[in-house]
Amino acid sequence: MASSSSLPPLSLMLCVSFFIFSFVSHFSNAHGSFMFDVHHRYSDAVRRLLPVDGLPEEGTLEYYAAMLRRDHFFRARRLATAEDRPPLTFISGNETIRLNPLGFLHYAEVKVGTPAVSYLVALDTGSDLFWLPCDCVNCVTGLNSSSGVIRFNIYSPNNSSTSKEVPCSSALCSHASQCSSPSGTCPYVVSYLSENTSSTGYLVEDILHLTTNDDQSKPVNAKITLGCGKDQSGAFLNSAAPNGLFGLGIENVSVPSILANEGLTSNSFSLCFGRHGMGRIEFGDKGSPDQSETPFNLGRKHPTYNISITQINVGGNVSNLEFDAIFDSGTSFTYLNDPAYSLISDKFDSMVEEKRYTMNSDFPFENCYEMSPNQNNFTYPVMNLTMKGGKQFFINHPVIPFNGKVTSIFCIAIFRSPDINIIGQNFMAGYHIVFDREKMVLGWKKSNCNGDENEITNNFPVDPSPAPAPAPGRAVNPQANSNSNSNINNSSRTIEPPRPAGNSGSNLLSSVILTLVMILFPFLLFV
Repeated sequence: MASSSSLPPLSLMLCVSFFIFSFVSHFSNAHGSFMFDVHHRYSDAVRRLLPVDGLPEEGTLEYYAAMLRRDHFFRARRLATAEDRPPLTFISGNETIRLNPLGFLHYAEVKVGTPAVSYLVALDTGSDLFWLPCDCVNCVTGLNSSSGVIRFNIYSPNNSSTSKEVPCSSALCSHASQCSSPSGTCPYVVSYLSENTSSTGYLVEDILHLTTNDDQSKPVNAKITLGCGKDQSGAFLNSAAPNGLFGLGIENVSVPSILANEGLTSNSFSLCFGRHGMGRIEFGDKGSPDQSETPFNLGRKHPTYNISITQINVGGNVSNLEFDAIFDSGTSFTYLNDPAYSLISDKFDSMVEEKRYTMNSDFPFENCYEMSPNQNNFTYPVMNLTMKGGKQFFINHPVIPFNGKVTSIFCIAIFRSPDINIIGQNFMAGYHIVFDREKMVLGWKKSNCNGDENEITNNFPVDPSPAPAPAPGRAVNPQANSNSNSNINNSSRTIEPPRPAGNSGSNLLSSVILTLVMILFPFLLFV
């Protein structure tokens, strides 16, 4: 999701969300809080409630081996950081999860204030301010599902002993011109150029509860600036980020900037986008020496995580085409303008054997292909981008399959943009992405976000080297199950079709996220 300086496809993204899940929404003004139990991510309770392929049975050798691999992976990562200041993450855990009913965005549980109160926030590298619904005039106060009502916590400065208003004289007050005096409370307005979406309120300072992401797990109470969002509009009332937006942008008001300026951690953070919608977040993480990197483009009026792409490779056919794009975790899909969009679409279309599938005007995807009734798999061209500096960025998930009652289709998961180019979450899947604001580089390395290197090898093909052309296509079996993973090689891959709504889930869940995943998917109403 991008703010007004780097916007747009939010409306189309939400259209996609609505089309695929067909959720209905309405609103009310009740207040309340989450009620939840805490479960280990490999516990039997999680296995029963959220069936995810590949979870080891609790108490088995595989169970403890998986936990050991995870511990070894993250310990090695921490040692590789080589910083006096350990990396930080949310005190509720570093897990994130993609919630498709809530705009296909990645969410995390954060705790703010004294006493600490939990909120479920969308993670957004395309905007800067962290805001929460606060003493609301207009906001979503809960989700009404077939299993009952989940009430969101609504932030109130009066209920936190560590909260104080930010004056207009603060260096973080970007709307000081609207103040009547320097001692007045600093207002804020964040606008998103889509569906009249915005958040309006005033700035406050309060405690964000973090922990060191190392073996000691020491709590860290970080003083941060956030928005008390009194009035939300547009998508924030019916589709996405109903309980707040966690801006991870490059401006000084963002939480990563504040943590670095206060000397709490390095000026860098990472997001990992793994399988089944699971992921991780870590502040101060600068990645590993063997990650690929490309520089951020500087000198923009509104700084963003903007990078340069120099080549597009579709099915081994390389085209020299230089353009800029923003890496935005708050945008679910990837948006490219011409000539990049048409180049990919035309080459993809010429290499796919299946016939084009004509959709009605309400269907958001433009390039779709129909499988024959007895067809068990389809092959699509591999795709990768060459970044400035020459490193390859392999696209693990360029297509989305749909299994209908009558026919099965697959579509290119790229949309045409009228202006800026955005690399969304679907292109980041399968990577540990590092936003290093000290070196001003974007780093990436293949990862499934749980430390199982064998699983990384099996599920994410090796990046094609610049010299030899990559394999022309990848075979996909929409009916296959996860047991076929052992047959995957670098030129083909077997994946599952989209699961029914009630079967979606993740094996990396904090308590609040677990509750939401269990309840959201039958059907969803905003209240």
